[in-house]
Amino acid sequence: MTGRNQTTVSEFLLLGLPIKSKHQNLSYVLFLAMYVTTVLGNLLIIVLICLDPHLHTPMYLFLSNLSFSDLCFSSVTMPKLLQDMQSQDLSIPYAGCLTQMYFFLFFADLEDFLLVAMAYDRYVAICFPLHYTTVMSPRLCLFLVVLPWILTTFHAMLHTLLMARLHFCEDNVIPHFFCDLSALLKLSCSDTRVNELVIFFVGGLIIVIPFLLIIMSYARIVSSILKVPSAKGICKAFSTCGSHLTVVSLFYGTIIGLYLCPSANNSTVKETVMAVMYTVVTPMLNPFIYSLRNRDMRGALGRVFCRKKIHFSP
Repeated sequence: MTGRNQTTVSEFLLLGLPIKSKHQNLSYVLFLAMYVTTVLGNLLIIVLICLDPHLHTPMYLFLSNLSFSDLCFSSVTMPKLLQDMQSQDLSIPYAGCLTQMYFFLFFADLEDFLLVAMAYDRYVAICFPLHYTTVMSPRLCLFLVVLPWILTTFHAMLHTLLMARLHFCEDNVIPHFFCDLSALLKLSCSDTRVNELVIFFVGGLIIVIPFLLIIMSYARIVSSILKVPSAKGICKAFSTCGSHLTVVSLFYGTIIGLYLCPSANNSTVKETVMAVMYTVVTPMLNPFIYSLRNRDMRGALGRVFCRKKIHFSP
């Protein structure tokens, strides 16, 4: 735009969370505990799935990838947030900001696609139990894992390259705790219409299509259960799908609350709170949801620890 200084900024300032200074130390301890819980919980799931042969199934292949995605997704934003809460230096380099944005988009999209793969796995397990091993072949499972990694790589790279071509003015203050895509667009002096169109069409497809596929999978599951209604069948279906449905509700609930239910008042605070929900809270809760509600995970935990106990006993 003419008439405005388009000097390229070398760094941005992250304002962080809207927390009063007297609550800063308590908040730091709380978020540190949440991050450590996220890392340990997701690592535990990955290790259990690797060590226990009983968990070498398609469902747990997807779950291990989901846990890895959650661990990395939280690690994209939390270390910087914790550092800023204990430091007066709130700056992040321009290149570091774009890198953070890239990996944030990458792991958010990866979780989105992995939830679809898990929904399809549950659909086949309940609607076609006799053909499950044939349908969910190793080749298909590998495809359902590799494809999300490829798609998310290109999608995150697309937004990052489009962002890199923009100019930024004197204002380099981001009212957020990480380099959010929309927050960066608001600071740009350039014409952002191309970026906004890509967000609307491509970003919309990345969210809407997986969500519709999950809805379709569970619609078929419910239809299959209703054809032969029985208390045993309903309980089995709920035990099979309950954990996945809970994670889907947490993930898409925050996205719908943030993007489909906009609020004119305190929009920045609302965006920050909702971002904390899906970047901090959801990755922390997923291990509890899958371990506490899942008999296989609890059994694997017992077998692994018993094996270690026997191994080290005199």
